[in-house]
Amino acid sequence: MNYEDPVGIIELGNINIKCLIFKIKDNNDSEILSTSITPSNGIHNDVIVNLSKASHAIRLCISTAEKKANVSLKKINVIFEQPDFLCTKFSKHKKIGGSKIHRDDIEFLLKEAKKQIVLNDKNQSIIHIFNHNYIVDGKTFVEEPIDVYADSLTHEITFITAPKNNLKNINQVFIDCDLEIERLISRTFTLGAKLLSNKELQFGSALINLGFEKISLGLFKNLALVHSITLPIGINHITKDIAKVCSLNLNESEVIKNNIDFSFQNNQNLFDKNNYLKNTYFINSNFRKISKNLILDVIKARLDEIFALLKKQLIVPGFNFNSGINLLLVEEGSNLFNLEKYCTNFFGQNVKTIDNNNVEKDEYLEKNFISSLGALKIIKDGWETEAIPEISGKNIEKIGFFEKIFGNH
Repeated sequence: MNYEDPVGIIELGNINIKCLIFKIKDNNDSEILSTSITPSNGIHNDVIVNLSKASHAIRLCISTAEKKANVSLKKINVIFEQPDFLCTKFSKHKKIGGSKIHRDDIEFLLKEAKKQIVLNDKNQSIIHIFNHNYIVDGKTFVEEPIDVYADSLTHEITFITAPKNNLKNINQVFIDCDLEIERLISRTFTLGAKLLSNKELQFGSALINLGFEKISLGLFKNLALVHSITLPIGINHITKDIAKVCSLNLNESEVIKNNIDFSFQNNQNLFDKNNYLKNTYFINSNFRKISKNLILDVIKARLDEIFALLKKQLIVPGFNFNSGINLLLVEEGSNLFNLEKYCTNFFGQNVKTIDNNNVEKDEYLEKNFISSLGALKIIKDGWETEAIPEISGKNIEKIGFFEKIFGNH
């Protein structure tokens, strides 16, 4: 990367598209030059469904940021999520025969694992590769065991892959915008980089991001993203449940949801002395008796379903929560009062809420560009455990991102 050039980051979302442009100064600090947020179009469930509409929306967002910064971008870093992300862990073994372990040994095991990933599913392409662990003669090493004498070496590697056709569609919309993709970055990865401490990233932590129509989960250990999944269920499903069961409109149901104490200990503001919903919450509907138990039962049923699905995903071999579970409450999720108390009871261990609505420094950026700030950190500083695939026999600097990930497939 030429540090004198401006660097662009764009986040593709179902509701909004966000762009952030920054530059790296001589002292390696970053300076944010501009940001922009524009409505999304042509994207549904994180998949591009209309190339023309998506290209227009992306072009508008980027050009707005470019005008503010008075720059013109040639390349862009893309933050995205996919409902069909796959997270696969491989262990590859090599006999060393009492000699020193060299970098060539590690690179050999990485290449062998990459070949296996491609053979297993030719419809998927690699987005991220994380060096998870090295096992030398039965002993675990977190750092590369270069120059260590050993009889055997096992390399544990985590691959994040996405459907190849979905990536081709992403590539095409940026070609239509006359931009080359520098790299694709998982949104879950950027959130972990931004929000989790080194201790949480190192010793094991779960990051749950409660969104409007979906929930994403990332498991981090040894500074690597070891498991990632997106579930097609979100906070808005609670609103829809209240509306359907109680025959209320969505606006009324949203107000009720946002006034619930999710510890289920104190909800006097919602209900009268007879435990019926107060008439002030019937904004457009005719008043009628709706019991406290009915509303709370509806909410609990959906929450139990959501967190039961998440709990199944937390069962990963070799993973434990030494640093706890982190519940990220942003956008819709940030309105849910005391939800961490419900989660703590459900999971049987402490759940820490990361509420980025309560920020003091750079409030606008922290609230609206949290993923972009995580990507900025990854791009500027690199990531210790992320392995960059080698392209033999070519000048890597002259190869675009998509040629790198599709070239060997």
